[in-house]
Amino acid sequence: MTSLSLPTKFSLYPSNPSLPFHSRSKHQRIHFIRTKTIKITCTASGQPQPDQLKKKKTSQSEDEKGVDPVGFLTKLGIAHKAFALFLRERHKSLKDLKEELFKRNLQIKDIAYGYELMGLHRNVEHRVDYMEWAPGARYCALVGDFNGWSPTEDCAREGHFGHDDYGYWFVILEDKLRDGEKPDGYYFQRYNYVDDYDKGDSGVSAEELLQKANDEYWEPGEDRFAKNRFEVPAKLYEQIFGPNGPQTFEELEGFQLPDAETRYKDGKEQHKDDPPSNLPPYDVTDNGKYYDVFNIANTREWYEKFRAKSPPLPYWLETCKGRKAWFKKYIPAIPHGSKYRVYFNTPNGPLERVPAWATYVQPDGNQTFAIHWEPPPECAHKWKHTSPEVPKSLRIYECHVGISGSEPKISSFNSFKEKVLPHVKEAGYNVIQLFGVVEHRDYFTAGYRVTNFYAVSGRYGTPEDFKRLVDEAHGHGLLVFLDIVHSYSAADEMVGLSLFDGSNDCYFHTGKRGHHKFWGTRMFKYGDHEVLHFLLSNLNWWVEEYQIDGFQFHSVSSMLYTHNGFASFTGDLEEYCNQYVDKDAMLYTVLANELLHTLHPSIITIAEDATYYPGLCEPTSQGGLGFDYYVNLSVPEMWSSFLENIPDHQWIMSKIVSTLVGKKQHADKMLLYAENHHQSISGGRSLAEVLFGGIDERSSDAKEALLRGCSLHKMIRCITSTIGGHAYLNFMGNEFGHPKRVEFPMPSNNFSFSLANRRWDLLENEGVHRHLFNFDKDLMKLDKNERVLSRGLPNIHHVNDTTMVISYNRGPLLFVFNFHPTESYERYSVGVEEAGEYQVILNTDEKKYGGQDLIREDQYLQRTISKRVDGLRNCLEVPLPRRTAQVYKLTRILRI
Repeated sequence: MTSLSLPTKFSLYPSNPSLPFHSRSKHQRIHFIRTKTIKITCTASGQPQPDQLKKKKTSQSEDEKGVDPVGFLTKLGIAHKAFALFLRERHKSLKDLKEELFKRNLQIKDIAYGYELMGLHRNVEHRVDYMEWAPGARYCALVGDFNGWSPTEDCAREGHFGHDDYGYWFVILEDKLRDGEKPDGYYFQRYNYVDDYDKGDSGVSAEELLQKANDEYWEPGEDRFAKNRFEVPAKLYEQIFGPNGPQTFEELEGFQLPDAETRYKDGKEQHKDDPPSNLPPYDVTDNGKYYDVFNIANTREWYEKFRAKSPPLPYWLETCKGRKAWFKKYIPAIPHGSKYRVYFNTPNGPLERVPAWATYVQPDGNQTFAIHWEPPPECAHKWKHTSPEVPKSLRIYECHVGISGSEPKISSFNSFKEKVLPHVKEAGYNVIQLFGVVEHRDYFTAGYRVTNFYAVSGRYGTPEDFKRLVDEAHGHGLLVFLDIVHSYSAADEMVGLSLFDGSNDCYFHTGKRGHHKFWGTRMFKYGDHEVLHFLLSNLNWWVEEYQIDGFQFHSVSSMLYTHNGFASFTGDLEEYCNQYVDKDAMLYTVLANELLHTLHPSIITIAEDATYYPGLCEPTSQGGLGFDYYVNLSVPEMWSSFLENIPDHQWIMSKIVSTLVGKKQHADKMLLYAENHHQSISGGRSLAEVLFGGIDERSSDAKEALLRGCSLHKMIRCITSTIGGHAYLNFMGNEFGHPKRVEFPMPSNNFSFSLANRRWDLLENEGVHRHLFNFDKDLMKLDKNERVLSRGLPNIHHVNDTTMVISYNRGPLLFVFNFHPTESYERYSVGVEEAGEYQVILNTDEKKYGGQDLIREDQYLQRTISKRVDGLRNCLEVPLPRRTAQVYKLTRILRI
């Protein structure tokens, strides 16, 4: 089967640029590619000709064009010999890895499609195939309610077709014929289980269709060669040797054949008067060389006729029966919804596991089972919407489906689709980022101890429910990102991958390196080809099966270092290339980004790395890891520290700015947030709980405390979302100041769900939460209308620790913040470059946002003064009430 290849700027196989990636979908089509060259060149030795070798050599040099292993160091002007040497060695290791993978796979991209073979799959020849990788096992069988949990009924056969040298086991489960039914008579009879499930159920027999194909396909005289395949060779033999030619090899040895040229001329003379419908008019291109007798060409007319002739596929497709016919004739080997596990016999005894590639898993008491998910076509989800185009700025709404409901229980995909998605759309975000979706053992871990990497969590619904959620999000114009955990895995043995086949070195490192130092999780062995196969296919699975638009890679630092990122980093580049760096994990991140961005050019990848590894978001061809964005984890820590530990009047403006801006050379790739789910879930408190949690509404100071909390909540979000890069994130409910933290049910709280939900009812009444939501919605609208995040980096020209004022320009917009808890300014001078009139388009102090409305309406329009301030040619004298922020827009330019 051939397919059209995607144009790429690089090839993952370093020495063969003619092997690009191909885009594939679940329903592949055959594409016939017309070739321009008709001449067929053959050689007796099969070796490439000199011109072919020359072409290959040129292609190799072109493959390396634009690749510089230390390119980003050169771009940033960084000179560090040890780190540069490390990058060059890493580039060489990557080339070697790709070449090794190429030996195991037809094409490099095939390593990202492992899910098409692994796990449980319906085969068109009325059977189900199961494949699993378990190198430490001695015996493999599939057990479930479909075979009475028998470990002997459905097992892998002996030999290559049951168990290969790489540790792959293959089990075939044959569908059973119903009573009175006979097996299919032809090997090409197939069953279509998914689309058009009744197509082909016309009752026409295969014999009738074959006769019809023979009668209608062949032209007069052509079918005689198909019916008698020995006719042509017999005639050729008689022409060469005569009617009484040699009959044995001994006689043949003494027979002298005329030379090739004589035979060729005799043949031309003999067939000069043949009709055009005779044998294809092949000819020899004779340029006087020895091997020219093998250079065969044909006429353009015959070639076009041959290419235009379609094979009789329509007749064969009519033999493809639908699901109704299959179900009438066969009993499925493993029905839809069946529970199953894989059974191994190991050196340590027998054991059962949930298959590693299972796509749907559900706990049943103390046991956990895989569920065979093969819904009938009328129940399978059919996609209605395509993914929206990737916006230039990302406004991400981070969600957890389980806690998204108002009631104290685990919410569902369907409930999230109906209630939360419309809210996200109204709030003005353009991306939802889901965490806790992939199947995990314990609910209280929020989904970060993954057990089954290919399965959506059965707590929230079925795979079809999740598809409907994603489809509905796309219909709302929302991209869907997934928080993916490939940096470690759950240590559970009965449901996870730990000791999967009874050995300790299947998916994970052995010894201390195979365990996270602090989290009790297992660490992947990224240097193993089968582990790469599993993880890379997993990324592609979520995109192909569920139309996911992007990934945030959780805790990248846990995988990049053998100390899991728990070390002191001073910023010296030596710390990023020493003996504690996991080179195999680093190669995995590079390969993952290259594969994802090649197979799916619109995909977005985000790195969550507390160590800020150099080159996180640089192109892989320039020595980087290839991520699109990285998370600035210092910002939420700073805000939490300020609010909980430092009095308001001691806040340092320069520290706020330096933390928010980060490293200027990477600021455009930065994702910022004031708080995400970590602050609420990981034993901490949300900013709203810190700001409003201790307020007693009956006290005389309640009004002032509410005003302070409301003001700081808005200002923190405003400066965080507008001063940084092209992406901003908010955790579900925090936009309206959710008053309580998140606490999942666990033994310490008697498994209570009281804090494992969201108080959406707070938005129904006028008050502080409604005011905060109004502001956040207008803040998102500001980015949508004025393209704040997608503009260039801001010009931060005014940072005053004494007055506690920060001001910066971003395009035609001027942002001014007064963090002072007590001081208000009637006419505060801030510099602007462009002379003209500036209009307030967002003011945190408006009453609809819970403010005091201290700025008069006539003060919303300000005209510049020709006075040099902050190093700029003009200035504005603006009113700045305490704890407020204003956004001005240049509406009219004055020419002086």
